[in-house]
Amino acid sequence: MTVLDDRTTAATWPAAYPQGYAVVDVETTGLARDDRIVSAAVYRLDAQGNVEDHWYTLVNPERDPGPVWIHGLTTDVLAGAPLFPEIAAEFAARLDGRVLVAHNAMFDWQMIAREYARAESAAPVRQRLCTIALAKELSLPLPNHKLESLAAHFGVVQQRAHNALDDARVLAEAFRPSLHAAAERNVRLPLLECRPLTEWASSSERPRIGQQASSPYGSSYRAGSWRPSRKRPPCPYPNPGRYETDKPLKQGMRVAFSGDTSVDRELLEDRTVDAGLHVAGSVSRLTSLLVTNDPDSATSKTVKAKSFGTPIVDEAAYTQLLRDVAPADG
Repeated sequence: MTVLDDRTTAATWPAAYPQGYAVVDVETTGLARDDRIVSAAVYRLDAQGNVEDHWYTLVNPERDPGPVWIHGLTTDVLAGAPLFPEIAAEFAARLDGRVLVAHNAMFDWQMIAREYARAESAAPVRQRLCTIALAKELSLPLPNHKLESLAAHFGVVQQRAHNALDDARVLAEAFRPSLHAAAERNVRLPLLECRPLTEWASSSERPRIGQQASSPYGSSYRAGSWRPSRKRPPCPYPNPGRYETDKPLKQGMRVAFSGDTSVDRELLEDRTVDAGLHVAGSVSRLTSLLVTNDPDSATSKTVKAKSFGTPIVDEAAYTQLLRDVAPADG
């Protein structure tokens, strides 16, 4: 592991690197799009990864707290915590003008963006950086991509796993040497755009923590949800086969997604369905196209796509293709 000293850093730091970072961790009631944040922590770092300050809050999720055995936050503990709209301004101030850094940043960003959408607001975040993606860029010899493995690699001691404040501290301490190693090698940071969820409205019903809510959406709808879970209808068009470069997408094509995306994954899938395409949960010989911003990753989908010869495009190219989808045959 190589870390620059401050004298070398001042002279050779890449000019294109961001001017500040907000290292974030959120604990939640679950992993779905209608789950809620129960605690949040932010470590603000300067341009070279030095800690400026930190902040932590509990959040009343207005519903069952979910996996208490993981985050340790019970209904009784959270009942007196502020609601998200009550901490939104302070949270935003901690994020403003900085790159959001998180371990599996897509998850943390989407949870945060959805909370702000429910509060009919938006987080002031324009870019995010995933420390898993950075570890891949640096080719760190990690046994897996867990936070504990990244921490162990840099000699950072975890004290309370799945406590938002300690996880954010651990990540901040591991991010600094990662950032310095990237600067020393002039590695391009894997930054992705963050877009607020202005296209989705918030729910008018906000049941209190532990309170159940009746819903016309059935059992898949969760109390306190702002966007109900639902089953997607089957694609009405036959699969015309694989996507061909320099030709438009055609209705009925099967599109799979892998890895982090700038646009919220659920929203991107909605746009896919609206265009008359089929969202595939896995890659098979019938898959028309794989969309990924990390084609060199060894995920099961990218590995299968390459073995089957399935075309692969990045999110930006796919977004352009969605603008002009050809009608189905017949």
